[in-house]
Amino acid sequence: MNIIGISGSSVKGGNNEKAIEHALDRAKEKGFETEKIKLSEKDIKGCIACDQCKGMKGSCSIKDDMEEIRPKLAQADGIIASSPVYFASMSSQLKAMFDRTLPLRREDFKLKDKVGAAIGIGRSRNGGQELAIQAIQNCMHLHGMIVIGDNNHFGGTIVTPFEEDELGKNTVDDTVDKVCDLLEKIHK
Repeated sequence: MNIIGISGSSVKGGNNEKAIEHALDRAKEKGFETEKIKLSEKDIKGCIACDQCKGMKGSCSIKDDMEEIRPKLAQADGIIASSPVYFASMSSQLKAMFDRTLPLRREDFKLKDKVGAAIGIGRSRNGGQELAIQAIQNCMHLHGMIVIGDNNHFGGTIVTPFEEDELGKNTVDDTVDKVCDLLEKIHK
């Protein structure tokens, strides 16, 4: 089984990339195959609502790095997405990526029943992490994914800098553990 981790920040080597690396390392320890997608290294344009994906299922008129990302998401068993809190929501980079997954929805819901989870990273303990996580989870719900939290909250909630937030790391660990446990139950 494989889990894709998506760092939804434009900052190379930043807190989101560290959080996703931490999450995927934990999943690897549990025997899962993992792959990391860093949006800081990708060129993803916003959806232009041309509806090509409606008429030609699975197709998009925009040719950019989403052409390599969409098939990876379709093949994944689990998806964990991380975002910084940008103006009370997820980053524009992650939002553009989710908008551009519409061809997967229109092609027989390719993400349906995959396990999804989110990590939000802010500058203070109550810095809007839950709002960013909720925005990510809303996108996952629209795909029919099985969306989980960290057993008693919405998901991983981190305060920057990632390395110093032990409480936040625990929420990421609990979220990853729940993703892995659920995937093992589903694929028994």
